[in-house]
Amino acid sequence: MAGHTAYPGHLTKRFNFSQEKLSKAKFLKSNLLNKNIKGDIISDSASGDEPKNWFNLSPDEDSIQGVSTEKLYKNFGQPFEEVIVAVIDSGVDVNHEDLQGKVWINEDEIPNNNIDDDNNGYIDDVYGWNFIGGKKGMATFKRDNSINGIKLIKGDPAYQVNSDTLEMTREVKRLRELKEDLAKDGYYLLPEEVKKLKELSEIVESKSKSASRYFKTLSQEKKSYEEGLEVLKAAGLKTYTMEAVSNFEPQNSEQEQAKQKMMSIYAQGYSHDEIYEYYDYFKAQALFHYNLESDTRSTIVGDNIKDKYERDYGNNDVIGPDSSHGTHVAGIIAAARNNGIGMNGVASNVKIMAIRAVPNGDERDKDVANSIYYAVDNGAKVINMSFGKSYSPYKDIVDEAVEYARSKGVLLVHAAGNDSKDLDENDNFPNKIVNGEPVENWLEVGASAFMNGPLLPASFSNYGKTTVDIFAPGKNIYATFPDNEYKTISGTSMASPVVAGVAALILGYLPELTAAELKEAIMSSSDRQANLKVVSPGSEMVFFSELSVSGGVANAFEALNTLTRDTQVPYRVKLAGI
Repeated sequence: MAGHTAYPGHLTKRFNFSQEKLSKAKFLKSNLLNKNIKGDIISDSASGDEPKNWFNLSPDEDSIQGVSTEKLYKNFGQPFEEVIVAVIDSGVDVNHEDLQGKVWINEDEIPNNNIDDDNNGYIDDVYGWNFIGGKKGMATFKRDNSINGIKLIKGDPAYQVNSDTLEMTREVKRLRELKEDLAKDGYYLLPEEVKKLKELSEIVESKSKSASRYFKTLSQEKKSYEEGLEVLKAAGLKTYTMEAVSNFEPQNSEQEQAKQKMMSIYAQGYSHDEIYEYYDYFKAQALFHYNLESDTRSTIVGDNIKDKYERDYGNNDVIGPDSSHGTHVAGIIAAARNNGIGMNGVASNVKIMAIRAVPNGDERDKDVANSIYYAVDNGAKVINMSFGKSYSPYKDIVDEAVEYARSKGVLLVHAAGNDSKDLDENDNFPNKIVNGEPVENWLEVGASAFMNGPLLPASFSNYGKTTVDIFAPGKNIYATFPDNEYKTISGTSMASPVVAGVAALILGYLPELTAAELKEAIMSSSDRQANLKVVSPGSEMVFFSELSVSGGVANAFEALNTLTRDTQVPYRVKLAGI
């Protein structure tokens, strides 16, 4: 059994809870900042001075470092070609009010007949596919003219993966099992595998103990808080804030004790929502992310996880148990423009294809590869991927899918990650390197802020002179959230769909562009700041041009304007008013 090899990768440090010097709630806030599992920072409203629509605004007309979407529409009119953009993510709320008419519908599939009408291998895939659900979790559909014509009724939540392990945890489990199997035949792990197993085991065990400790404490505090809350709600309390509870006048000893229970939580710095948010966060870490015994994948999905080329699994519930991340991404790309509600997406000519493959935890290479194949085979011309991880045990199958997308002229747009790291020196997967060379149909996107100046690159964004292609708005981005809500989130997860929207918008005017031409146009026309010194995400002063290949921020207007100066622009496009 000699010749087996260790898998590549670099451990990404997500959050450091090792030095608790503040009160518990303040400490958690200082480390988490209301982050989701992908490191995106969530708030209910913009926290800066930027307009809600800032990512669509223009440096020269608005003095805002947006991508000049509005300027493009003003100068070129509406695009004429519809473009399908696949969103591989946690799920998309296809019933959202601001995504009506903006979601791809598989017209070749007859809803609810339990038949693969279009012979694409997936039954009733009306809005897309869910690669992290079980066959018993199929969604159903109801005719509804207010919901894209078809409303998705979610499947059984018991058959949808919500939380899953991290790749480092799976790697420890894999190496331990491999060690046992080898020992049966008198073989041993390779030296590099022994070293990796030791290092990762120490990290996973440490993280697991820390998470379990916080989870236990927060479980007790949540229980105490809820006991108090139940009593005061029955007594007429309507608002659950420190001020409201402080002003509540108890009428008996039970109410007095209930008030004290709630005030003890507020006194630690928690708000009502935060006690639940932190509880859920550490529950996921303790029970799933760092839990070597967790096996939700096999019990829910039921596929053969070791068969990396298997495709016949999953279900059609593209919303899933938590579609907040994917819904926000989808809205940035394609939320209905100028409809009087919500916000304006980048591209007016897009239909979103929803593909669910990203759990609360690390996505699996098999699901990523299958998602790319599904998107390409069903007509997507742009694929957005706002996820990433530090290990990729089956990078080969993802690379094969990337090559397949390249052969079909499909552009892949990927978020660079939120670890403030130089990707020239640190691994982040998936990535654009296939067979040792960068592929021509991949754009790696870092996040930028709304004002030009030293703070232009977002402090959390990864960067890299050879690995990150371009920057785009990713700080304080207001967009769609599940159940007809809207929130402001910061992250490269938001920057990537801005660029995906720009790419799709340009294809709406110039549909004959190849993926390589489209990538080159976006990069070469970026708003470069050649002599601008900025605070890099690593906290050093550097030239902004050193943080990415293009050295600039994406600019939709300049990209299309540059392309249309070319004498080879199709005649049909010129008739459209360009």
